[in-house]
Amino acid sequence: MACTNIYSYIKFDDYSITPKYLQLTNSILAVIEKGNIEKDYNLPSINDLSYELEISRNTAEKAYNNLKKTGIISSVPGKGYFINKPVIKKPLRIFLILNKLSVHKKIMYDCFAQTLGKNALIDLFVYNNDYPLFEKMILERIKDYSYYVIFPHFAAGGENAFEVINTIPKEKLLVMSRCVSGVHGHFAAVYEDFERNIYTTFSGALERLRKYHTLNIIFAEHTYYPSQIMQGFRRFCFDFGFNYEVTTDLQKMRATEGTAYLSLTEDDLVALVKKIQAAGLEVGKQVGVIAYNETAMMQILLGGITTISADFEMMGIKAARMILDKSTEKVSVPFYLRLRGSL
Repeated sequence: MACTNIYSYIKFDDYSITPKYLQLTNSILAVIEKGNIEKDYNLPSINDLSYELEISRNTAEKAYNNLKKTGIISSVPGKGYFINKPVIKKPLRIFLILNKLSVHKKIMYDCFAQTLGKNALIDLFVYNNDYPLFEKMILERIKDYSYYVIFPHFAAGGENAFEVINTIPKEKLLVMSRCVSGVHGHFAAVYEDFERNIYTTFSGALERLRKYHTLNIIFAEHTYYPSQIMQGFRRFCFDFGFNYEVTTDLQKMRATEGTAYLSLTEDDLVALVKKIQAAGLEVGKQVGVIAYNETAMMQILLGGITTISADFEMMGIKAARMILDKSTEKVSVPFYLRLRGSL
């Protein structure tokens, strides 16, 4: 039986950063999928949709154009928009929650979405490393999706994150970037082996690092970066005879000659470079600089910043393929060292 009020089926998620036109597209597809409207159902006009849902005409029009491209709806001049084919292949509804937005997360997302293809509806959320918000977003949406793709990195709290993650059916769970102890059962994971990867990439830069007597990692006291990074860094320094320092407050640090620095964030990298310049030291000779995670800026800043970085393209592609194949394997993505003039 056709529904008489499609507006009651259309919902926008205020926590989602998925554009509203895509949320509208996904809502209409869900109505069709559930059989609430039949073939030839006359959809509201763009003006009516805009008025009733309090959205712009452009948002409504983009959603309808999206559906027209797939052949789900058609339009008749002077009569409006109609459901063209009510029976569609059930789309994959993906809940993707990121700890933060960044350049490398965008690279991952683009590869992930492209590999999944048109039959996947991705709702994107960002919790800004805030564990209570992460918990709230998941628990409120635990029955809504085909897959839950999560990046579990928390600035504070999160010790019991495994309890929330364990509420997700394991056949629907895909953990990204970092594995969480205490999560049981057979589930998929595409993760970074932080300790091993730091150790091996630093080993690859050993010849250049020998110019420096001390290695310094900028690792804030309250950070979402996993402690395994620190463990790999310390183990490398111990095995190869480097003095090491840990900077928890960059504002109090003074750049010193003979030290190579590892910066985990772009903000810290900028502050570090300013301190090096203020001290009158030359990068690549008197001090070394390594940045964590490759971006285009690293290729040109100071004539090229050495980076260590996970393969985020592979991360996105592999995650999508595991969903399509319904795989529960756990895969470690490779890290790459890009040596440039800063070391």
